Amino acid sequence: MSKWIYEFGDGAAEGAADMRELLGGKGANLAEMSRLGLPVPPGFTITTEVCTHYTENANAYPKGLEKGVEGALKKIEKALGRRFGGAEKPLLVSVRSGSRASMPGMMDTVLNLGLNDDSVEGLSTDSGDERFAYDSYRRFIQMYGDVVMGVDHHHFEDLLEDLKADRGADLDNDLGAGDLKALVEDYLAKAEDVAGKPFPQDPRDQLWGAIGAVFGSWMNQRAVTYRRLHGIPSDWGTAVNVQAMVFGNMGDDCATGVCFTRNPSNGDNTFYGEFLLNAQGEDVVAGIRTPQPLTEAEKSVTGSNLASMESALPDIYADLLDVRGKLERHYTDMQDMEFTVERGKLWMLQTRAGKRTTKAALKIAVDMVAEGLIDTNQAIERIDPAQLDQLLHPTLDPKAERDLLGRGLPASPGAATGAMVFSSADAEAWAGRGEKVILVRMETSPEDIGGMHVSEGILTTRGGMTSHAAVVARGMGIPCVSGAGDLRVDSQAKKLIALDVELSEGDVITVDGSTGEIMRGAVAMIRPELTGDFGILMEWADEVRTMGVRANAETPTDAETALKFGAEGIGLSRTEHMFFEPGRIVHMREMILAREKDHRRRALDRLLPFQRQDFIELFNIMNGLPITIRLLDPPLNEFLPHTVEDMTEVAEAASMTMEEVRIRKVELDESNPMLGHRGCRLGITYPEIYEMQARAIFEAAAEVTKAGVPVAPEIMIPLVSVPAEFDILKELIDRVAGEVMEATGQELSYMTGTMIELPRAALLAGEIAEAAEFFSFGTNDLTQTTYGFSRDDAGTFMEPYHKIGILPEDPFITIDRQGVGELVRIGAERGRAARPDLKMGICGEHGGDPASVLFFQEVGLDYVSCSPYRVPIARLAAAQAALRDRDKK
Repeated sequence: MSKWIYEFGDGAAEGAADMRELLGGKGANLAEMSRLGLPVPPGFTITTEVCTHYTENANAYPKGLEKGVEGALKKIEKALGRRFGGAEKPLLVSVRSGSRASMPGMMDTVLNLGLNDDSVEGLSTDSGDERFAYDSYRRFIQMYGDVVMGVDHHHFEDLLEDLKADRGADLDNDLGAGDLKALVEDYLAKAEDVAGKPFPQDPRDQLWGAIGAVFGSWMNQRAVTYRRLHGIPSDWGTAVNVQAMVFGNMGDDCATGVCFTRNPSNGDNTFYGEFLLNAQGEDVVAGIRTPQPLTEAEKSVTGSNLASMESALPDIYADLLDVRGKLERHYTDMQDMEFTVERGKLWMLQTRAGKRTTKAALKIAVDMVAEGLIDTNQAIERIDPAQLDQLLHPTLDPKAERDLLGRGLPASPGAATGAMVFSSADAEAWAGRGEKVILVRMETSPEDIGGMHVSEGILTTRGGMTSHAAVVARGMGIPCVSGAGDLRVDSQAKKLIALDVELSEGDVITVDGSTGEIMRGAVAMIRPELTGDFGILMEWADEVRTMGVRANAETPTDAETALKFGAEGIGLSRTEHMFFEPGRIVHMREMILAREKDHRRRALDRLLPFQRQDFIELFNIMNGLPITIRLLDPPLNEFLPHTVEDMTEVAEAASMTMEEVRIRKVELDESNPMLGHRGCRLGITYPEIYEMQARAIFEAAAEVTKAGVPVAPEIMIPLVSVPAEFDILKELIDRVAGEVMEATGQELSYMTGTMIELPRAALLAGEIAEAAEFFSFGTNDLTQTTYGFSRDDAGTFMEPYHKIGILPEDPFITIDRQGVGELVRIGAERGRAARPDLKMGICGEHGGDPASVLFFQEVGLDYVSCSPYRVPIARLAAAQAALRDRDKK
């Protein structure tokens, strides 16, 4: 028979800290504190399994639960000498949720449960304070009415404010016992009027109503949304904790507070928190009264004129300080604790790992290693890799006011403020005058690269997490919000329409690429700060990880940024990005529009010096580190001219008429260019393109080699699906390499491989590996072609898919292990079977996603590659993956 209830109390418990799955975080920690001998009010935890049963069985409880609850209540009554609902010495309880993952404020709580018209008199007699008793009763009616009966709290707040106005009272505390008695009567009448039934007077009816409400709140909208945002599975369920109430509002020898064993903002090893004399727990966070500092040191720092707990309640403070030390030593982590002082006795109500800033997390981890509390591997595990974004990008000040216009996808982290511009050309012009701008587009294309580069941030109304805007912005470290479908962009009129607000060019907006929020006006920001603790932790991570970490980079700035963040090479250099600069794009278009091979060659001859110089710069910057260079990949239509001005420029350069340009453009347009004439298909049909690129690579390599700079390029052929495609193009590359080596007299070392980005390539990986020396899994396109999703358009239905539960994660953010991941695994296994020394990496956006990095470790890839600003995240995630891999073995 299943055990549904676990009891805990002062000095003993049936549960323990390692039972979070069954008891939830709160229940497990209450049990653990009881085991440690700390003062914990007695109570019991109803397990998460009951929540699952309740949810799956039309809100019905498992057999035997009611009897178990009654028995647990009797034990609390005996321990405290009180009776639940009794007219004399009444036992009051709190009913709280407790998921295994912290979900602050997302689920429901009821305090002071057990009060009714009789027991309130008993509480008054027992406490000797009639005002306290009726204050507790009115709080209970309001909380129970809101949480259980569905009577919105504003009904009660309105009555309270009316009474205060009538009495000339500024604060709740200014109301006397008689006032609160009258208010209780009004509350009871209001609850019955709105709910259509009387407020329950039977304490057991109250208890089961509260238990049902807490279990039911697991599926309320705010909890569902929170779980989706934080990746918490819905089948975990919540526990319910029923615990004897202790009161911090019974007089001046009573108090309530919240504290942290270390400073959660900066990580300093100082006791940190706040409390209130003569108050209940919710008063601390409600803002009704100004909380008092915990310590004299904190009082000095904040300049508070209120007494600290250290001075007002020195004996209790000493007890709390002792608890601080015990809990931090026991859990070996910074703790967030809640406490109440009732008539001079300290009671501990909760402890949990404290939320902290990334800066604080790093300092605490490094300091705890120095203090001998944890080792370096534990320190590595303590930091959430995704949190490192806080250190690498500006973030919005959480205290700043915000005028929200809408939301999109958090495509590239960080926050930015600037004047709106609606074209790349305008962005460059405004930035040239010293203006900070946000580039606002329906969607971006490679032609926008110049404007994107000078913008503070980017906003698009179309596109997903791996759209052009998202990928390029992440590579540049520029905040970006994409797929903001509720906003409308009118590029011609240079306007942005958000709900009923119309904004024009030059209006200032703020974008938060970490949350997807778009705000009107400027919002205060916090600038990033890299500390010595960051460097220390990264050194520990690098000692542990077994996978390499490279960066996706093609410009000198990208490459230098990647090196600064610890990249060990370039895992993807997209050569097409090099062709969009003004002096080059015209020759690229001339080459594309040419009908004859000779005309194409003339245009390519003009591009060759540019391309060669690009590689010389990259080779010099990377100084011998590996560089994977992807030959031209995108469909040609991305390079085609669209404006009359651009078409005229190309016509003149190519000695063509405007009509000939228009006709050729129509001929080259494709219905589905992402699956059309691109990648290796271009190299097969126009081999002179890949020949020019190979020559540029090898001539650059020969030049830097002659200068004494080591270089070993890895040349990657994209979009291979048939082994013969790779074989033909590898032969071309080898021929050009031989010609350059003969002409320069330099012996060059290089590798030729392919990007595995099509399902067929993964399935035929063994055949492809017979000639290919390395694989790089292009998981962006592999996800597109496996699902049949367009990464630019998937945002329109991805949100409903999350809500319904069809897809727990966006597969463009976190690798789909069952489908896309299985193709990666098949490709890796078959490739290595054919060529045991096959080098394998991943260069899609998944390379910077911690959950995906864990999968790539399991598959056995040699390295991951990601945008430069995600390199630290990948380094830490790779270290954590290596530690988990080691633990399995």
